Amino acid sequence: MNTNKVTIEDIDIKGKQLFIRVDFNVPLDDNLNITDDTRIRSALPTVNYAIDEGASIILASHLDRPEGVNPRFSLAPVAKRLQRLLGKEVLFAADCIGTQTEKMAKNLKPGEILLLENLRFHDGEQKNDADFAKALAKLRLDVYINDAFGTAHREHASTIGLAELTKSKACGFLMKKEITYLVGAVSSPARPFVAILGGAKVSGKIGVIENLGEHVDKVIVGGGMAFTFLKASGIDVGNSLVEESMLSFAREIMQNAIARGTKFYLPVDCVVAASKEPSAEAKSVPVQEIPHGWIGLDIGRASVHLFTEALSNAKTILWNGPMGLFEMDAYSRGTSAIAHAVANAYALTIVGGGETAMAVHKANESENISFISTGGGAALQLLEGRTLPGLSVLPDKEPDR
Repeated sequence: MNTNKVTIEDIDIKGKQLFIRVDFNVPLDDNLNITDDTRIRSALPTVNYAIDEGASIILASHLDRPEGVNPRFSLAPVAKRLQRLLGKEVLFAADCIGTQTEKMAKNLKPGEILLLENLRFHDGEQKNDADFAKALAKLRLDVYINDAFGTAHREHASTIGLAELTKSKACGFLMKKEITYLVGAVSSPARPFVAILGGAKVSGKIGVIENLGEHVDKVIVGGGMAFTFLKASGIDVGNSLVEESMLSFAREIMQNAIARGTKFYLPVDCVVAASKEPSAEAKSVPVQEIPHGWIGLDIGRASVHLFTEALSNAKTILWNGPMGLFEMDAYSRGTSAIAHAVANAYALTIVGGGETAMAVHKANESENISFISTGGGAALQLLEGRTLPGLSVLPDKEPDR
């Protein structure tokens, strides 16, 4: 997949009407207050550039996974927050298609912004339904911009169907930045290049492990997936999470790493508990001494020390997946310690979205990371070396002659 895409700067948008697919899928509390507006802030460079160029702007996003129309998942709170961040009025359409929305779009003046209601209130969005895409195209569109990296791995109407119906199209600044960091880190990293992989399951990261394995100098494995590797090494891991079907794959990965001269690090100790209940007894033990029936839920201090030491000379660090059950305070220390170690490293540091981004935010280290991806699934797919549908539908730049 060619990742050198036409961007919003490469096309004339002066006085044009833009449809910008953004990713405003932000977390809301029970009172519908936004608890983290990172994704809204990440879209500001593209939106502000369009305002400065005198374009009229239609913004569209999904929020969560509503089953039909559900006020709980309205983008109205996002319109308010965006208005505050931009310091100018943001119009809000009560639907993303239909006569009333078309009228609002038609009356947009240069520099004005219209945010559409949740795209997923219509099931045609996720089905990449041709009629739904045509209904969106009725909003008087001159230019289509995709700046929603978080949904670039999905074949939806707003990312594929509408793009195919629009002649002039490009990616926004956030999309460009995501591609530059995530593809650039793997294809031409400053070395030593260290990958930290965590999260629950090996099966969810097969492609990433295989693709990165050929490029990295060191691999650090933590989280639930570490126990599959530990068991594959002949260690009794008690009742810790193990994917039995992945044991031979884990052995193969470790053997290939050794054959290539790649350093492969697994936890040497872990925090274990009798169960996942918050009140359960917990203690730290070497991985060879996990009590029968107990569950490993975090890496221990010795592992933190080992991993931190492995990161000390890194020039590029890519981190995807927490080191334990970090959502529970008792098992968040390992992930938090690695967040601090990554933030303090003299390296280009890239965090691969989703839970890892949450963990870095929780550790108050977001500002000290070179780049935090806004897309979990999309980041994984890109790190696997796979094509992103929402990106491949956008035009490539002409190669320099």
